[in-house]
Amino acid sequence: MPFCAAKCDYCAFATWTDRHQLQQAYLDACRSDVERTVAAGLPAATSAFVGGGTPSLVPPDQLVAVLDAVPRASGCEVTVECNPDTVTPELLAAYVAGGVNRISLGVQSMVDHVLAGLGRSHVPANVVRAVDLVRAAGIPSFNLDLIYGGSGETVDDWRRTVEGALALDPPHISAYALTVEAGTPLADDPDRHPDDDDQAEKYLIAADAFEAAGLAWYEISNWARPGHECRHNQLYWSMGDYQAFGCAGHSHRDGRRFWNVRTPERYIDAVTSGRSPEAAGERLDRDDSRLEALQLAVRTRAGVPAAALPLDELDDLVELHGDRAVLTVRGRLLANEVALRLR
Repeated sequence: MPFCAAKCDYCAFATWTDRHQLQQAYLDACRSDVERTVAAGLPAATSAFVGGGTPSLVPPDQLVAVLDAVPRASGCEVTVECNPDTVTPELLAAYVAGGVNRISLGVQSMVDHVLAGLGRSHVPANVVRAVDLVRAAGIPSFNLDLIYGGSGETVDDWRRTVEGALALDPPHISAYALTVEAGTPLADDPDRHPDDDDQAEKYLIAADAFEAAGLAWYEISNWARPGHECRHNQLYWSMGDYQAFGCAGHSHRDGRRFWNVRTPERYIDAVTSGRSPEAAGERLDRDDSRLEALQLAVRTRAGVPAAALPLDELDDLVELHGDRAVLTVRGRLLANEVALRLR
């Protein structure tokens, strides 16, 4: 869902703040695209993820109508991303009726001035309120998305965010280092660029606190209680097959990657004209595919086959779990360096 009330300074996603008039036509196009793809043989989904943008900005009955067109396997995980400001009992009731069983809340920080520095509109009190509403709606799982390393965020500020998030007893937390993406206001302001050492310290603080609270890491930036790992993201990390709908959506099927046109207008036009919304694609050869699978797997708790790494060169960055090499906490900080040594 490419619609947002405001654009965050760090965001490089295909999102717009001035195209809300397209919502109905866009959702109709998404449903038509789903229906055509299903008719062409799309198998039942084991997971569905509605990302953004801000999916919770669009009318929930229209969003659920798109989801209704998706054939789902028994026990399918269905996640919708929400801005805490937009969560209401009515919104969640519509989601539950449509089979949504997981909510991902864009929290980012629990400190007012850090949220302002990131260009976020919500306040910490709205996060608490949103979590209470998610629980009251009977939705069985939810995630809190956090970002560390923003301009003006001290280590104490980050501790407050970590403690505030854990006080809500979430079954899942994602914590991402702020990254500078080309073409964003953040990229144009070097004084606000994050510091690597500061982010490393904050990662270690988070990892210690989350795991002490019973949230186990299962991917570098993700922690969960048993049974609450995000199955949809695990599909990405294992290079499974997934089908995207909507503008700028990326798919991977039968060893081929492909992606849709970037703007909602072009997506609507393509679908309503009976054309494929695909913009381009690529097929990895066997060696490239194997290496990419290792690069994704090394980021996870499952690790990679020990033979895929020169263990004698990596000191305390990896440890052996049977015949698998798994990143240590320090290795997670230097995961890109480890990935360069995969063979």
